[in-house]
Amino acid sequence: MIEAIQFASFSEFLDMGGYGFNVWSVYGLFTVFVAANLISPVMKRKRIVRDLKRRAVVNEQQSN
Repeated sequence: MIEAIQFASFSEFLDMGGYGFNVWSVYGLFTVFVAANLISPVMKRKRIVRDLKRRAVVNEQQSN
C-alpha cells in the first residue's frame, strides 16, 4: 500500500496520477474558504468597534 502513494518525481506528485487539477483546485478552494472565515469576523469586529466609537462621539456631542 505504501508503494502506491510514493511518487518518482515532484512533477508526478503535482500531477497526482492525472487528477492534479482536481486535487489542487480543491486545496485552493479550501484555503480561500478558511482564509475568508478567519478574516471576515476580524473585519466585521473592526467595523462594529468603529461604528460604536462614532456613535459614542455623536451621543457625547448631543449631550453637550
